[in-house]
Amino acid sequence: MRLDRYLAEAGKGTRSEVKKIIAGRRVSVNSTIVTDPGYKVKEGADLVMLDETAVRFETVEYFMLNKPQGVISATKDLRDKSQTCVTDLITDKVRGDLFPVGRLDKDTEGLLIITNDGDLAHRMLSPKKHVDKTYYVELDGRLEEADAERIMAGIDIGDAKPTLPCEINMLTGQSLLITIREGRYHQVKRMFQAVGRNVTALRRISMGPLTLDPDLEPGGYRRLTEQEIEMLKS
Repeated sequence: MRLDRYLAEAGKGTRSEVKKIIAGRRVSVNSTIVTDPGYKVKEGADLVMLDETAVRFETVEYFMLNKPQGVISATKDLRDKSQTCVTDLITDKVRGDLFPVGRLDKDTEGLLIITNDGDLAHRMLSPKKHVDKTYYVELDGRLEEADAERIMAGIDIGDAKPTLPCEINMLTGQSLLITIREGRYHQVKRMFQAVGRNVTALRRISMGPLTLDPDLEPGGYRRLTEQEIEMLKS
């Protein structure tokens, strides 16, 4: 792999930025300063150093993030660069091309997968796969049993088709767990609005076979285990 690509994919800057870094004699390979951006690096064999710090290289990375409120589910916000994005929270990432698998609204908390595995993201998000997503919901008033049944059967939220059937598990009169198998825009909020209730708190607690780690505070994250990665891929 070219040295400039190696550094760029390791999250050390864009291709043009890392070329300047290389030209500045800040990069060594196996203890020898290299100034040629096209120098061929043997991944997993050569020791690449930037300013005397080893540069790790990973082909793919997988993180579980407990997304906090106020953070954008994106890699960057072109309209407002002061906004914090979910990938900004992953401070020890190696890859520079990580992205969130799906999105959560700015005011929604909970489980978000951060990776650069495009194939996995496609399988998790494909409408044909109907991957289960479970949310903890708090409402501004009591949800009547008849309204819960309407939602579970599939409800009109103003789209071309009603929502797919879902599952609701009431915790109290105003709090519940809901499992949906779609990912429409503001879907959970719109489903409850259709029966006259507003969502006051929303947190995703599972996606497919993956459940949010209870030890992760909002804004916290960890790498997925090999077992979790295999569960997602299968």
